[in-house]
Amino acid sequence: MRTKIEVAGLKKAFASGKGTLPVVDDVSFDVGDGEIVAIVGPSGCGKSTLLNMVAGFVRPDHGRVVIDGVERRKPSSDGIVISQHGSVFPWLTVRRNLMFGLNGHAHEDKAGLADHYAGIVGLKGFENAYPHELSGGMLKRAELARALVVKPDILYMDEPFSALDALMNLRMRGELLRILGEEKHTVLLITHDVEEAIHMADRVLVLSPRPTRIQASFDVPFAHPRKLTSVEVQSLRIAILRELGVDRGE
Repeated sequence: MRTKIEVAGLKKAFASGKGTLPVVDDVSFDVGDGEIVAIVGPSGCGKSTLLNMVAGFVRPDHGRVVIDGVERRKPSSDGIVISQHGSVFPWLTVRRNLMFGLNGHAHEDKAGLADHYAGIVGLKGFENAYPHELSGGMLKRAELARALVVKPDILYMDEPFSALDALMNLRMRGELLRILGEEKHTVLLITHDVEEAIHMADRVLVLSPRPTRIQASFDVPFAHPRKLTSVEVQSLRIAILRELGVDRGE
C-alpha cells in the first residue's frame, strides 16, 4: 500500500497561565493510501490538536507532516474536516449547501452533482429542505455529503458522530463504511469510542495521556461487515481498553 500521510516527530505546546503546556510529544506514524486509521486516547490528551496539525490548521513546534511526498504547511482542498460541531449553513437548502462546496470547481452541472451526493447519503427527496427541517441524523448525512461532493483525497474526522444517539451513531457508521466501499478515501478518525474505532478502522492508534505519544498500535484484521459481538472483536476491544487504563477484568 502506497503511503499517503507521513507524520514525523510532531511536537506541540501552548502557552498557559502557568507557563508552557506540552500537548503533543514526538508523535510519528504513517497512513496508507485508502487506509482508515482511528486514533483513541484519554480525554484532553491532544487528539484534536494532533488531527489539526496533520490537516494543516495548526503548525507543529517540531516535526513535519508529508502528504503525497509534499510537506503540509497549511490546509489544502485535498482534505476535508468533518467534526462533531457540524458545518452546514442553516440559511441554505441541502442542495445549496452541497453546491457551496463546489465553488471554484469546474463542473458543468453543480446542481446535478449535489443531488447525486444527496442521494448517495440517503437524502434523495430532501434536496430542497433546510437544515431546521432535518433530523439530527439527516443533518449529519448532509454534512457528510457536503464533504464528499468535492471528492477529497483525505477525510479528517473529529468525533463526527458523538452528538448522535447510540442507534443513529451505529447507522451512520454503517452508512459511511458503505460509501467508503464505493468511493475510496484515506480516513483519519479521532474518536473516544473504542467500539467505533474497531468498527470503522483498519488500524487503531492508542495515545497516552498528555503530553501525548503513541502508546500502542493495533491492526484490525476483520473484513466488513464486522460482527462487533464476535469473540475476536471483543478480545481486541478489551486489549485496547487495557492500554487506555480501563481494566475490564475479563
